[in-house]
Amino acid sequence: MNAPTFMPSIAPPLWLLAELTYRCPLHCPFCYNPVGYANDRTELTTEQWFDVMRQARQLGAAQLGFSGGEPLLRDDLEDLVGEGRRLGFYTNLITSGIGLTEARLARMKELGLDHIQLSFQDSTREMNDFLSSTKTFDLKARVAKLIRQYDYPMVLNVVLHRFNLDHVERIIDMALEMGVDYLELANTQYYGWALINRAQLMPTQAQLVRAESVVNACRARIGNRMRILFVVPDYFEQRPKACMNGWGSVFLGIAPDGTALPCHAARTLPGIDFPNVRDTSVEAIWYASDAFSRYRGDAWMKDPCRTCADKDKDFGGCRCQALAMTGDAANADPVCAKSPRHGDVQAIVMHAHREQAAQATQTTQEAPVWQPAQRIVFRSDANSRKAGVP
Repeated sequence: MNAPTFMPSIAPPLWLLAELTYRCPLHCPFCYNPVGYANDRTELTTEQWFDVMRQARQLGAAQLGFSGGEPLLRDDLEDLVGEGRRLGFYTNLITSGIGLTEARLARMKELGLDHIQLSFQDSTREMNDFLSSTKTFDLKARVAKLIRQYDYPMVLNVVLHRFNLDHVERIIDMALEMGVDYLELANTQYYGWALINRAQLMPTQAQLVRAESVVNACRARIGNRMRILFVVPDYFEQRPKACMNGWGSVFLGIAPDGTALPCHAARTLPGIDFPNVRDTSVEAIWYASDAFSRYRGDAWMKDPCRTCADKDKDFGGCRCQALAMTGDAANADPVCAKSPRHGDVQAIVMHAHREQAAQATQTTQEAPVWQPAQRIVFRSDANSRKAGVP
């Protein structure tokens, strides 16, 4: 392959995320995978993934994440890990732990896998298994011990929302007992399946304030035994997050079918022809495609973003969120207090508060408080294929 022709005005990608498959044994209602994933089961072959990795490394990408779905459902995962390490990537496995046997873990350790991020849904078996719609809590606990046994940095991710936000201290204590080094408490971001279930998952402001206070108290109690990252959900902020550190700036995601994406949820944006690594080079995708150029820089911005002093910090926020809530991906992210649509976000938060208050009033001993007032749409092949599901 010829050496890449770098464009001085555009930095190369730093982070390559290989979404190996959308298949997954869990059915989480906050999954960020596309809602319609079951309509296309196409997956790149081992050799095609090797080629993508080689091209991305040649451009300058330094970190390589293997995710899904559940990447352990790929029988060639070990081969991909080995190739990633051979190419010089820092490699990271993002997993639910389902399918991670000691034999596979030992092999990946031997091949040079650098890092594993394990997910839990809650600190209790009941809630963990309810939220994943599987009986996997005990299995995950065994996998956590294996990860420690093989001397990996112990990194735990727990997605927070209405049903487990009040359990945050127990989640922290569970992580401490497991010997976790780094705990990411990631409040739900409303894309994919989480957007469908937003009314059921959205916490109240009071819940969020309590949880953050508990986290701060736990940090003081724990000291440097474990690092805790608490990611606040966008809807409760006054300024938008710097989504992906800017569109087409750092992150290069490759979906199972080979589609190249500037962020996980980018395919929700209409009118963009996202290129595919099957027929386009990674270099051309990153430097020349309309998909990766569309929202780079600030030429595309409308007011208030265009004239905002913070536009080089937050890049206008999230394009997918702007589309979902305003109908135009070029609008200011409505999470921003400067957006003329910020009131819509506040209304959604207030609606969640009223729903929870009504639910609490109706709760009886026969109906536990964590059960939703409305039906949760769990991620499943059947729900993915249903007509009318976005």
